[in-house]
Amino acid sequence: MSTTSTAPAPGEFTHRQIMTILSGLMIGMFLAALDQTVVSTAIRTIADELHGLDVQAWVTTAYLITSTIATPLYGKLGDIYGRKRLFLFAIAVFIVGSLACSFADTMAQLAAARALQGVGAGGLFSLALAIIGEIVPPRERAKYQGYFVAVFGTSSVLGPVIGGFFAGRDTLMGISGWRWIFLLNVPLGLAALAVVARVVKLRHTRQDHRIDWWGAAALILGLVPLLTVAEQGREWGWDSANSMLCYIVGGSGVVLFVLAEWAMKEEALLPLRMFATKAVGITILGSAVIGMAMFGGMMTLPLYMQIVHGATPMQSGFMMLPMVGGMMTASIMTGQVISRTGIIRPFPVVGSVLIVTAMLSLSTIDADTDLWFVMVMMFVLGIGLGCNMQPLILIVQNAVSPREIGVATSSATFFRQIGGTLGVAVF
Repeated sequence: MSTTSTAPAPGEFTHRQIMTILSGLMIGMFLAALDQTVVSTAIRTIADELHGLDVQAWVTTAYLITSTIATPLYGKLGDIYGRKRLFLFAIAVFIVGSLACSFADTMAQLAAARALQGVGAGGLFSLALAIIGEIVPPRERAKYQGYFVAVFGTSSVLGPVIGGFFAGRDTLMGISGWRWIFLLNVPLGLAALAVVARVVKLRHTRQDHRIDWWGAAALILGLVPLLTVAEQGREWGWDSANSMLCYIVGGSGVVLFVLAEWAMKEEALLPLRMFATKAVGITILGSAVIGMAMFGGMMTLPLYMQIVHGATPMQSGFMMLPMVGGMMTASIMTGQVISRTGIIRPFPVVGSVLIVTAMLSLSTIDADTDLWFVMVMMFVLGIGLGCNMQPLILIVQNAVSPREIGVATSSATFFRQIGGTLGVAVF
């Protein structure tokens, strides 16, 4: 059984229609991206008020684990049931999770609410990129996906600033200052819901498919222990009993996941056949490396600014502007060039060279390093990241059939988040 909507086909949308749709998608992605960083500067204040400093890491870990696991699930379900419906669901879950966070009375409650937030965030990341891939012809995608990079970069600066601002207020309108970090998501989320529900019209043919529940269960079994040890291993000890148990359980889950995907073949959550394509395999590996560099840098450099240069949390957020400016500049330029010429391949190569150069240079800095040198290398790092983020997504989208755009996009996003988790732990 299948039903087809009367929405325009890819290539039939005008620039104005695409920008209107993009506005709703950008609000949704902004919410998810902002919540990856906004808690970092406020967590100490939150932990002190909720008397849970010893478990504060779980507030971040819970969000990261659920958003990472949810990403490929949204990709597959979006291909089956339609991405607009799933995107609206993801926004609604994120709003409910934000409300739960704002009313948490213990760190355990906050961690559980953050986990619920993460379930929604996983869809906001992957589905937004997949929707653009669905409504925009391949040649034009880079021009529009650049806006998402701009949103992501802006949120990485605003997150620490907003978190530091509200954490510094004891109360605001009779409510603890840090609770507004989550309450602000509610009106923004409702606005995104209204815009997406009204303006996003996608052509979708529903088809009956088997859902890879065994693969999803195995993925959870594999990722939860491995992501947990990546986040907690420094405190536990990498060779501690807890870490060893996570390695064993996680490794077993990964093996079961591969077996489940092999058995499900075309119905798999992440079809193994897709990874056999050279372009997809290399792109996904590149996405993991980019995630390590991006998230590792975004978490480490603000700490360097605060500890070495005495910056406040808000100031350290503004001091990330060179890196964000580089990302946005490179993303806009690559998007324009790709849309006009159709040339993609050179950008990841050049970007990777710049990333390696910047990372090697930043690895040499110490307390006596001039701040201008750090800023220049941050800008170079941002340029390198901006040259990679869009092209990698475009390459993987162009390497698969239109009906697999959701799975392909979520796969690249999924491995970028895995790389980000590892990057934060290693850095």
